[in-house]
Amino acid sequence: MSFFDEPEETRTPPRPAPRRRRPTGGGRRRPPATSQAILVRRIVLVVAVVAAIVLIAVLVNSCEVNARNSALEDYNNNVASLNAQSVNTGKNFFNALSGPASDPTALQHTLNQAAGEGSSQLRKAKGINVPDEVKGAQQNFVQALQMRGDGMTNIAQQIQPALNPQTAKQTVNQIAAEMARFYASDVLYINYAVPQIIGALRAAGITVGGLGGQQVNSSQFLPSINWLDPTKVAAQLHVQLPSTQTKPVTPGLHGHQLNSVSVGGTTLQTGATNSIPASPPPTFILNFANTGQNTETNVICKVTISGSKVSGQTVVPQTTAGQSTQCQVTLNGTPPKGSQTVSAQIAPVPGEKNTQNNTQTFPVTFQ
Repeated sequence: MSFFDEPEETRTPPRPAPRRRRPTGGGRRRPPATSQAILVRRIVLVVAVVAAIVLIAVLVNSCEVNARNSALEDYNNNVASLNAQSVNTGKNFFNALSGPASDPTALQHTLNQAAGEGSSQLRKAKGINVPDEVKGAQQNFVQALQMRGDGMTNIAQQIQPALNPQTAKQTVNQIAAEMARFYASDVLYINYAVPQIIGALRAAGITVGGLGGQQVNSSQFLPSINWLDPTKVAAQLHVQLPSTQTKPVTPGLHGHQLNSVSVGGTTLQTGATNSIPASPPPTFILNFANTGQNTETNVICKVTISGSKVSGQTVVPQTTAGQSTQCQVTLNGTPPKGSQTVSAQIAPVPGEKNTQNNTQTFPVTFQ
């Protein structure tokens, strides 16, 4: 063993190199380029989120606008369709009023059908979807249809008395008053409901009229304002209203005498049964004479059937003292078939005292 050799047990192991301490301050620092990239990504993310929120808001608002506009357009189309149906019902109603009144019962049935159609249109109007922008228009439209339905119903109930000479004057005046409902319904619809609908459409940016625009129906129900005049109503119903003018009775005799009554060229007999076709409604010719000393005006000729509402009346504008004349009276409906009692009369004129020769009665079998 050399002097310089040491035993293994006595050798000192080499000391390890000391570790470098980590710098305080939260960890390893990122390079400046990496921090900047993270910041950019964060900004891009925020911008993307904001853009998405704005886009969603725009889409939601667009959907709401489209839904609102669609609802307004649907409402306008529903109102236009219902008013067109109502006006068409009115045309049928007035055509029936202006047509032949030979069968009052059938005429009333036709008018009742029109009134029923009006009630159906009113129910449909109450059931349509109404946007908030046209609530006022809806109230006016429903009220207009209500007035039309009420008017048609009331006139249908009054039509038979209007065709009866004894009650014609009063009921014709009532029918003319009912026509005011139709006029008022047109005012409500055309002057109020329609402008409100147009205003709501335009406020929503919807085009009104023209090609591709919303079409608004502004047709009116009442054909003419003349229907408010009782004389117009009476003329359309072929009803002769008695004169309302009263004149002082001139001195001397007044009156008429009914001499004979004929149908289809055959003179009716008071003491024998007379056979007459029931259809078409027969026309009676009354031959009579002015047996007084004065000219008479607005002389009424009547034919009635006992126990029936079927009758007829006409007016002779003037008769001359001592002269004969005649009038034609057509029944306002088909008389009941079978044996009936028919009365023909020249109505008494003012100042007439003897009325025993004004009327003749006949037994008639309507076939």
